[in-house]
Amino acid sequence: MSAASADPAAALTVALVKAGRTKIRYPARRIRDDGTRITVRAPWAAPGVRDFGFVRFEPGDVFTEHYWRDRWYAVKEVRTGGGELKGWYCDVTRPAVLRGAELVVEDLDLDLWVSADGSTVLRLDEDEFEESGLAGRDPGAAGAAVRALDELEHLARTGGLAGLLG
Repeated sequence: MSAASADPAAALTVALVKAGRTKIRYPARRIRDDGTRITVRAPWAAPGVRDFGFVRFEPGDVFTEHYWRDRWYAVKEVRTGGGELKGWYCDVTRPAVLRGAELVVEDLDLDLWVSADGSTVLRLDEDEFEESGLAGRDPGAAGAAVRALDELEHLARTGGLAGLLG
């Protein structure tokens, strides 16, 4: 879809795909679609608490998720149910595809966490990325994924993440 949606507040389903299989599907509310970037809001969709050590995702958390049709990443602002910012979880993905009321996003393993105050920037899952074999199967996609992670880290360390989402 290259044009902005006529009904930006429409409900949709986010489908996160990894290695050809659907990892998770969850309902979200589209809050903006300018034809390039789609922004949705959704509650924490997984069952229970997920404690990464540097952040906990738990029932009540609210994710404002930014997906691009022309970029190899998604950025998810994470807040408590009370509105307190926890930080940003950035997924390296293929560009998002909107198919009707389903937003399909292919996860490429690489991730970045940025704390609310910006003092912590962590590159995540680089071992999973290597083990995925993407570099051998699709070197172009693997190169785009690494460049996307580098870009996200640069934005996070130079204060550019807020500008990207603004």
